[in-house]
Amino acid sequence: MSEQLYTKQFMTIIQSVFRAKSAFQPTFGQMQAIDGITNNSKMFSVKTSDLPVVIGEYSTDPNVAFGKGTDNSSRFGEMQEVIYTDKEVPYEGTWAIHEGMDRFTVNADMNKAIAERLDLQAQAKIRKFNYYYGKMLADSAAGDLGSADDVEKLFSDADDKYTNLEITVPVRAYVTPEIYNAIVDSKLATTSKGSNVNIDTNTYLEFKGFQISKTPEQYMSGAKVIFVPDNIGRAFTGIEVVRSIEAENFYGIKLQGAGKYGAYISEDNKKAIYTAGAGTVTTTTTTKATTTTTTTAH
Repeated sequence: MSEQLYTKQFMTIIQSVFRAKSAFQPTFGQMQAIDGITNNSKMFSVKTSDLPVVIGEYSTDPNVAFGKGTDNSSRFGEMQEVIYTDKEVPYEGTWAIHEGMDRFTVNADMNKAIAERLDLQAQAKIRKFNYYYGKMLADSAAGDLGSADDVEKLFSDADDKYTNLEITVPVRAYVTPEIYNAIVDSKLATTSKGSNVNIDTNTYLEFKGFQISKTPEQYMSGAKVIFVPDNIGRAFTGIEVVRSIEAENFYGIKLQGAGKYGAYISEDNKKAIYTAGAGTVTTTTTTKATTTTTTTAH
């Protein structure tokens, strides 16, 4: 039976749709995709090191590196060995495509219909992933900052938190439409305070130093606000196959596809994620978080 492969085309489409449609794209950057799954349980091997940075003092003791310590000491102090370990990142779930187009009934050019269906399938996959990304961020949060009813107080508390964490990269607040409108309607959103809010278009891009992303409530996993530094995670999908094949029980083609998906945020980076309005208020002792991850595709 005649078979036409669309795996590489679908990989390009889903990456483009991710850039345009993913609710959490700033957190994960570019979606990483591969065609042909070479390992059925993991996609990435991430190199990590949990060695803390030790700040020592330079010694000027006459018996360190000189005198009695000539051959057995160093004025730089004890040497810390840096070792990176490989952490395997597993897939989270699977996705599939299974549609049919009968030439008698499709009422459209078959090639154009296939192209449109692939685009719509990519959009559907990204919506599915958005639920997963939102839950992952909410579940990974180091704590909840409490009620989101007073947005001015909440964002002041969040600013204190991230300043003390020494986060130097942009931090984004994913907010529900309710919280977004509360920010727009805030008494701080005035030109007298240098605000660039546009009431006509209901647009507000930054509030108290946080980038603001209005996010559909269904993707927020119960939180009103999710605070996350940009580009601290990676999203990925593995595409085993996307193809059309001539059908044997009707005059047309079957459009089929299968793949896997997942995402990764390091344990250090999770220390820089906070929610608000998620329910139980927790207090968590945190340390300075890193803001980059290194990934390599198998």
